[in-house]
Amino acid sequence: MHYDIRYKPAFAAIFITLSPGESITAEAGAMTSMDGRLTMKTRFSGGFLPGLLKKFFGGESLFVNTFMNQTQQPLTLVLTQSTIGDIACEELRGRELCFEPGAYIAHAGQTHLGVKWAGFKSWFAREGLFKLQVKGTGLVFFGAYGGITKHRVNGEFVVDTGHLVAYEPTIKMNLGLAGGLVGSITSGEGVINRLTGNGYIYLQSRSVDGLVKYLTPKFR
Repeated sequence: MHYDIRYKPAFAAIFITLSPGESITAEAGAMTSMDGRLTMKTRFSGGFLPGLLKKFFGGESLFVNTFMNQTQQPLTLVLTQSTIGDIACEELRGRELCFEPGAYIAHAGQTHLGVKWAGFKSWFAREGLFKLQVKGTGLVFFGAYGGITKHRVNGEFVVDTGHLVAYEPTIKMNLGLAGGLVGSITSGEGVINRLTGNGYIYLQSRSVDGLVKYLTPKFR
């Protein structure tokens, strides 16, 4: 499989060439165009029960689409995301990644799509009770609102809520105030994610919640 992420960083899209016999699984609605000879099958995301958990408690789609090349010629497929921003690809090689709601786009290879309990701390941060988890050996594509930064955490790291895109399961999330009660309110920072552990995280440069807060007063 060959891929090329074009129109970075603001309007990124994934241009994929599937060789005969190859396939890729993508979030429902991610396809923008494809060769008419590709075969598409729709199924529950990770299975029936995991799909329901991701839909109602994780903010993800209930279904995923698998695109297969059953011909003898290379065929093309274009995938994208609903938000304006960058797209990244990681080769797992036995690693695991957990994704915030809406970040996952597609995966290929010997990878497994499932759910991971995120805890009530994640729910209080309005990021869902469950996180989408991808593990195995293969490629995973994910997107962000704005640019994407990969950062290695070794100890403790503070992230404003709404800016975390993906993280390795060795990273633990703890909610807290940016400062004291008064300082957190007057500074505008409020609740933050205090991440601890050793592993990689992926951050987005913009926050959808921040955009909503900015636009809401203008529609009153």
